[in-house]
Amino acid sequence: MLLQIIVHTPKWVFAVFALLLWLGAKQLRAGRAGLGRITATSLGMTGLSLAGVISAFGESAGALLGWGVAALALALLVLQAPVPAGIRYAPATRSFELPGSAVPLALMMGVFFTKYAVGVALAMHPELQRQAAFAVGIPMLYGAFSGIFAARALRLWKLAARSAALTAEARSA
Repeated sequence: MLLQIIVHTPKWVFAVFALLLWLGAKQLRAGRAGLGRITATSLGMTGLSLAGVISAFGESAGALLGWGVAALALALLVLQAPVPAGIRYAPATRSFELPGSAVPLALMMGVFFTKYAVGVALAMHPELQRQAAFAVGIPMLYGAFSGIFAARALRLWKLAARSAALTAEARSA
């Protein structure tokens, strides 16, 4: 059965998987990234997450509400945590020095495999779409991923703003 699922998977899905795997694997090593790339990654993954909800449940108010509540709750939770150790912002280049981390890869794979598994589950059992636990739980899972991505980017925006303020303060002193 697993072979049949893979054989009937559209080829573009494997391209998306490879792209996300490559993007996530690049973040396993220390590197530099600008605010634009960090924001684009967060928005892209949030968009993929929201697309997963809409493709599975249409524009169901309940599904979108569940996604939004979970996204907000996880964003608020993650925003409470400090910026991970080793992250430095360079105002002159408007970029961050980032230590390697498996978290982005895990989050990207989480969104991808959730979308893939939901697509397979609904193709095999369309009635799942009407089961309350599935119709509430899946959008909330997608929302949790979105909230984490958004909060991680927002923490870096806040770090950049603080660094810029400190730099401006030092120049005026």
